[in-house]
Amino acid sequence: MGIPPVVTENRPPPVPAPPRSTRSEARAALKDSAGVGLGFLPLGLAFGALVTQSGLDWWWAGLSAVLVFGGSFEFLLIGMVTASAPLAAIAVSALLVNVRHVFYTLSFPLHRVKGRIGKAYSTYAMCDEAYALATGEQARTWSSRRILWLQFFLHLYWAISSTVGALLGSLIPDGVTGLDFALTALFTVLALDAVRDLRGDVPTPVVAVLSALAARLLFPGQMLLAAFTLFTAALLARHLTTSRKPRHA
Repeated sequence: MGIPPVVTENRPPPVPAPPRSTRSEARAALKDSAGVGLGFLPLGLAFGALVTQSGLDWWWAGLSAVLVFGGSFEFLLIGMVTASAPLAAIAVSALLVNVRHVFYTLSFPLHRVKGRIGKAYSTYAMCDEAYALATGEQARTWSSRRILWLQFFLHLYWAISSTVGALLGSLIPDGVTGLDFALTALFTVLALDAVRDLRGDVPTPVVAVLSALAARLLFPGQMLLAAFTLFTAALLARHLTTSRKPRHA
């Protein structure tokens, strides 16, 4: 007696899920950036008020926010512009203040951003807040459009709040205090979120604190650059040390 042939069903291959539309990616990025956008509001208002109180026209705030987008450097730039500082001094100051972005590129997901224009804008619009959001645990599956929309919204928050702050700068009384602490509070919240994403990796924040303390004691004049350098060197040394350990089956 022969064995009957096995009947197989000709099932069509599974259809991959369609990519999310641009509109849905924009909505998701808007939701992701909303919390940081609220933190940008008092900072932008303070920066815009500083622009007008320094004797510059109100449109300087929006122009700086769109073209420079340098955060803390923009506050420094206002004083240098009003003091007629030479371009060489402004360029060196910009390098020292924003040199931390060189270290950001080591882990920022720029490889997931598509197109030359997209990569160029992502590099230009990479701020501290965008880095903190795009390198978190929840952002590992973000698409190119979602990353770009996130950076665009952060850029937009800063430009709008700075312009509004410049327009309303004359209405803000001189006795208002606490706006200068908004940036520190925002970075503290982002740092706590990043530590929670580490899921028990305690040595990393410990290395960061030790690097900051060593930079403060050894290089007080260049603390930020020295701290990032020490932190990066420590992470590279730890990676090389752990990668050389034999793996047991």
